[in-house]
Amino acid sequence: MTGSPKENNPTLDDLISLSEAAKRTGLSISHLRLLVTKGEIWGKKLGRNWLTTEQAVQEYLAKGVKPGPKAQSR
Repeated sequence: MTGSPKENNPTLDDLISLSEAAKRTGLSISHLRLLVTKGEIWGKKLGRNWLTTEQAVQEYLAKGVKPGPKAQSR
């Protein structure tokens, strides 16, 4: 997973749960988990909980990626 040095070594104060990230962004927890497992945003699994950082989520959102079904070409 790529990212800034702080993103690769966040402090405990930087970490938020995916459920907290979902509340802040409006994205679903399952979508955030998919983004983490695909390497689209930084995250780690600690026990059974997935964690990320506000910075990682905001950087993803700044890319302007829109989740949801893609338009089908005819």
